[in-house]
Amino acid sequence: MSQNVIDEYKAKLRSAMDAMQAVRGGENISMGMALGEPPALLAALAERASAGDVSDLKIWYFHSMPEAAQTILRYELMDRVTPHCMFMGPTERELVKRGEQDGRKVVNFVPVAFSDAPKLLSQHVSIDTFVTTVSPMDRHGYFSFGANNDYASTAARAAKHTIVEVNQHMPRVFGDSMIHVSEVDAIVENHVPLFEMPARPPSPEEEKIGEIVAELIPDGACLQMGIGAIPNVVCEHLKDRQDLGIHTELLSPGLVDLIDCGAVNNRRKKTFPGRTVFTFALGNRRMYDLIHDNPAINSHPVDIVNDPRHIAKNDNVVSVNATLQVDLSGACNSEALGRRQYSGSGGQLDFVRGARRSKNGRSIIATCSTAKDGTVSTIVPELTGAVTTPRNDVDTVVTEYGHARLIGLSAEDRARALIALAHPDHRAELTAQAKSHRLID
Repeated sequence: MSQNVIDEYKAKLRSAMDAMQAVRGGENISMGMALGEPPALLAALAERASAGDVSDLKIWYFHSMPEAAQTILRYELMDRVTPHCMFMGPTERELVKRGEQDGRKVVNFVPVAFSDAPKLLSQHVSIDTFVTTVSPMDRHGYFSFGANNDYASTAARAAKHTIVEVNQHMPRVFGDSMIHVSEVDAIVENHVPLFEMPARPPSPEEEKIGEIVAELIPDGACLQMGIGAIPNVVCEHLKDRQDLGIHTELLSPGLVDLIDCGAVNNRRKKTFPGRTVFTFALGNRRMYDLIHDNPAINSHPVDIVNDPRHIAKNDNVVSVNATLQVDLSGACNSEALGRRQYSGSGGQLDFVRGARRSKNGRSIIATCSTAKDGTVSTIVPELTGAVTTPRNDVDTVVTEYGHARLIGLSAEDRARALIALAHPDHRAELTAQAKSHRLID
């Protein structure tokens, strides 16, 4: 390691509180998402806000984690901090609930495709300070964004000030995932274990859906998997496949298991052949260890990874994502419960369109046929929330009762096919509704 980069590192090294003194009231602050959340920096900023030292802070981010919930996103700070959240999670839903009980609006939801987040944070919002966690500096003076490239690599360079929190547990990841010590304004060291996502056992319905989806995935497919129990089940059933590739928004333990067992080798990919490509990773310690310093696994910004044109350069792309509702025309609501925002659009439509444009590609939307202990059908006459994926884009829908490929089907044939995927207890009502809407005779 050259003496120049060592000296620059030491000159920029601060305590978390000292580093966050640069933040002023009324500023736009952006933080790394998921494992990129810097706990020491967020705790210092929360302490300043709690003391009344700063106020009117606008926090821009995707996908918050417990570190933010326990610091800058505490409810008692909502008179001084306004979350500008692009993907609602448990923390934001709880904040909204408590705010409504007090007659307050405390969370600003910002609708945006995940692939557009870098442009939003670099061209449409003037970010004063960006904070994120990085891996330790290498001998050339470069930190890695590690598990979280997403919008971080763009926001870090667009912000007026960038502060990094170095954590020796953050993996060093290859690809377009580096930032040089000369590009940051302050450095904080905080070596704490990374969050590990607990694996939830699948329900019988999710197990069946995973089996059905896996049957639709051939040898040589290039995979994108969403988060949750169903993708993990799918991956369990793909371990006997050959020549699989990965080009995915989220890298999860299920996909890493496919790398580990040899089912994934990426040899058939047209872009980044021989390499797994992702934009953020969330899982367990074993997965973080596997991606560390591994030249066969690359991270790139989300506007590259999620660009449908880029996705479609690979043949045989299969994307697998979940939804909350599918209406009888095939449109999907994957983010809202009625008028209440539940999550966000994320990258679902990006990969639906990318897979559709891929030669021999297939986009799969999966959902259990019911919710709320079977009392509510997820196949509905009309969506009650946002349209995340329009009917023109939807390819294949899967429930525990089978699958239906909607491409080329008439409105009547779509309605009949989707009713057949609904739970038997709800099919009669759906048929009656379809007739009343003149979708079927």
